[in-house]
Amino acid sequence: MELALVVGVIVIALAFDYTNGFHDAANAIATSVSTRALTPRVALLMAAVMNFIGAHLGESVALTVGKGIIDAPGGRHGLVIVGGALIGAIVWNLITWYFGLPSSSSHALIGGLVGSAMAASAAVHWNGVIEKVVIPMVLSPVVGFTLGGIIMIAILWIFRRSNPHKASKGFRYAQTLSAAAMALGHGLQDAQKTMGVIFLALTVGGYASPDAHIPEWVITASALAISLGTYAGGWRIMRTLGRRIIHLDPPRGFAAEAAAASVLYTAAIGFGAPISTTHTITSAIMGVGATRRLSAVRWGIAGNIITAWVLTIPAAALVAALAYFLLNLVIG
Repeated sequence: MELALVVGVIVIALAFDYTNGFHDAANAIATSVSTRALTPRVALLMAAVMNFIGAHLGESVALTVGKGIIDAPGGRHGLVIVGGALIGAIVWNLITWYFGLPSSSSHALIGGLVGSAMAASAAVHWNGVIEKVVIPMVLSPVVGFTLGGIIMIAILWIFRRSNPHKASKGFRYAQTLSAAAMALGHGLQDAQKTMGVIFLALTVGGYASPDAHIPEWVITASALAISLGTYAGGWRIMRTLGRRIIHLDPPRGFAAEAAAASVLYTAAIGFGAPISTTHTITSAIMGVGATRRLSAVRWGIAGNIITAWVLTIPAAALVAALAYFLLNLVIG
């Protein structure tokens, strides 16, 4: 019975990973598609490949998610907690995808873990949540906004005497690299979160030691799921990020992607912090847009997005708590 539960939780985790891919596909490629630097299908294929590669570049974020957020008890009860957390995250992903809101899959997962654990009266590492989730959640958009603005100002100054048409054409090519870097950072961050949850399920089920490295098959399965989800695309959110916040041209698209990718790498490699790729790229786009003039950013749309950010952790936690109670009734 417990083996079947472990397999079931892993399947749900990979389903979450898939929804994470199509929900967050826009993060990596929306700016490149909106500026016509890449066609949608080429951009999605490139993002899927880079997501797969990025998933293999480390496991610090995975270990934070798998060990640093909750203490799930061993056996069936712990597996029900993890399953409820994943269902809460998936449901919130689908709701925000339907309404085209670029909310955070990462924070939906963290909220799901916390909500399910609290419903089960399991231990939550609040210090870990604050240090590894809440503080980076606040800082990463601020850094993304500021860095995006700084890079854009530097571009405007360096190319102030250049032919605008030639410069724009050059940045279209440069955006291929910046979009690839962004997709690599997405794999480095988001695929690892699913690895962490699968590893948590394996340790709770007694099929892995908490001190072991994450098995290669877990890394590959997570990488494949997020890559397939990315290739499936997230057109509703892509429209919001690429067009509705601000009209982007190739230099601004490059600046936003370069800023966001830098923040993702620093958080993952330097701190093992599971930050939101969505928050990071969205804030970078706003920072780049603000260099034109503050009114160039559609702050009403930005306000809706920020509302979704604020709601994500508590909403996913609530859904996860309900999912835990339902699973507990069904499985016992």
